[in-house]
Amino acid sequence: MVKLNKIYTRTGDDGTTGLVDGSRLPKHAGRMEAIGAVDEANSALGLAAVALEGSDHAKALFRIQNDLFDLGADLATPAGEGEDFAPSEMVLRIVSAQVEWLEDAIDAANEGLEPLTSFVLPGGTEAAARLHVARAACRRAERSMTAMAAAEPTNPQALAYINRLSDYLFVLARVANDGGKGDVKWIPGANR
Repeated sequence: MVKLNKIYTRTGDDGTTGLVDGSRLPKHAGRMEAIGAVDEANSALGLAAVALEGSDHAKALFRIQNDLFDLGADLATPAGEGEDFAPSEMVLRIVSAQVEWLEDAIDAANEGLEPLTSFVLPGGTEAAARLHVARAACRRAERSMTAMAAAEPTNPQALAYINRLSDYLFVLARVANDGGKGDVKWIPGANR
């Protein structure tokens, strides 16, 4: 359980930050970039959830925000030599059930949508626009996480989760645009 009585510790004043295992990294390290990008995506999700307040979609976004804290904890826990990324009482990891929940949510949201005949521009309703901002933030988090994964062991389920999340947010933005009827379509070369 987390208990924070004091918000500042001064331990990061030297440009480093602590990980779950007690080790310290420079705040500009690739792992910290990934953790920060996930935090930014989570903040964007909070903004999107406000626009959907009271709906089942807002409840889903609050669930996902909790998962993103799990993801941050996963990224803040370096893998040991040969680790299989299994969670334990002391190690929080993204698991396949979280990825599968997102896949089910994507399928359910996509059921009532007409197939796309064009790329869509990020916009439409305010809720859809906020969801697109969150989607783009998730894509940035994914780029940071894949860069981290190229340099050090990273939970494959964490990578799958962030990839599915941007897909979910894209579909949910279409739902928020009157089931796709209010999607703003891209017109290639329209302003030549």
